[in-house]
Amino acid sequence: MVMMSFLPPVSALLSSFARVPRGASFALPLLVISICSGCISSGGRIEPVDDPPLVSDTAPAPLLHDVPVAASEAKSEGDSEVPVAVAESEQHEAPPKPGDLLELIVKGRTRDLVIRDLVAEGQAQLRDVQLQYVFAGKAGHEVLRGRPVAFALWSEAQKNWTIAHLEIPRPPVKWKPGRGELPFTVRTPGIEARHVKGTGAERLMFKFSHDGEELKVYGRKFPVFDNTLIKKKRWRQATATARSIVYLPYTSDTLDPHFTSGGRDFLLATARGAIDELRDASVPSEAFPGELLADVIPAEVIATLAVIEQTDDEDFLEKGTDAFDEVLSQYGLKREEAYRYSVSSAKALGPMQFTDRRGHGTYSFVVRSCRGAQLDPNFERGSTRLRNAMKAAVCLLDIELSQMNSEIRAAYRAKPDVLGIFPVAAYNGGQRNVAKLYGALNRMGVQLAELRRAGKLPPGSAVVCPCVWREDGSLVQAVSIPRYNSENSGYIEKYQSILSLFD
Repeated sequence: MVMMSFLPPVSALLSSFARVPRGASFALPLLVISICSGCISSGGRIEPVDDPPLVSDTAPAPLLHDVPVAASEAKSEGDSEVPVAVAESEQHEAPPKPGDLLELIVKGRTRDLVIRDLVAEGQAQLRDVQLQYVFAGKAGHEVLRGRPVAFALWSEAQKNWTIAHLEIPRPPVKWKPGRGELPFTVRTPGIEARHVKGTGAERLMFKFSHDGEELKVYGRKFPVFDNTLIKKKRWRQATATARSIVYLPYTSDTLDPHFTSGGRDFLLATARGAIDELRDASVPSEAFPGELLADVIPAEVIATLAVIEQTDDEDFLEKGTDAFDEVLSQYGLKREEAYRYSVSSAKALGPMQFTDRRGHGTYSFVVRSCRGAQLDPNFERGSTRLRNAMKAAVCLLDIELSQMNSEIRAAYRAKPDVLGIFPVAAYNGGQRNVAKLYGALNRMGVQLAELRRAGKLPPGSAVVCPCVWREDGSLVQAVSIPRYNSENSGYIEKYQSILSLFD
């Protein structure tokens, strides 16, 4: 236990605050030469992980069809392996050692500040922890038995830290909520653990207890392996060169209203900063010739996408907009570091969940097509740095808009927030889903000019959402979207539900 000499650590103050109640993916289409995109959903399956994708410096090859990923899969429980290049590009400074933290405790210190200090202490506790690799089998035929993971746990009763060592399967197993238990082994005596969610670097989380006391999680150390070495079964070399990430996935112990509001402000400020860079570079719009790209895509739409891409479909169905608060709290607590290790089973990467195919996929396509934006050409680096990824998202939405019919573009230009359902549909599933959404609205008899911001369904309403909202005389009413693609219509529902948070 590391403790300050003459005052209790700031973490001791957490017990004086009431617990905050629990309350308050993505797929990128690639425009192909024939100006169409397709969409499939793999149902959250776990796929083998290839070598980390690299962006070629050679002349671009003809565009390939990049199969979009279901929104729910972009942050599915079956997280894929984080590319080593991402793990090696951590930008945050090492947290202070507990002895270096401020020893002066201000009376009335808010809970969010206490949590920040707890997270700093937890990360410091983990920094020098050695992960325990176990090999099974005889010489010449041995394999790495599992993936060791360490957690920094805080006891409010004892006012001390415990480092809990677990071993989980490697490679990640096919696991989804409600479909059996994730197998794991607790390697620290006296600690009881229960798997909460996730399997990968971004979302793996457990609950812990000791002698009947629930311990709070404020840090986690997770090793990332070189896939080339793993494929060659060079187990000992893979563990010797593993890059360990000290990171804190979402936990209810860190949910705080200050982080939720702070995450909202941070995302808006980052999106506006990205758009300002595009404005300073005078990047033209593809969808609206003669206009600047910075004047076409609102910052609120980009901030909304950053939340949607990291919101589990199941969480949204269960908790409604409270699920957004959990994601916003991550941005508020971790800021630029939030979701940079988010990797789907289809290898969509980072907070905006871009995909790439060895330099010929969606991200590289946007880099080549939106040259004035000066996007980072390196996929791992560019897709995991939030401002750059947001600039890329602005470029992609504009490109998608340029392929839509004149009626949609005219309606969008008049009300970009409301008609954002179309570029958002394209962001999730390509032009096919744009056409399907447009056709569904026509079958409903809903004119684009009638569409309005989402409201709240009255008690006992017969309308079943996903839905759109139309102005009918003096009333704004909800209309159910006819079945055309449940995943894409659900994505639109999330977009409409969260947009007002960024007003």
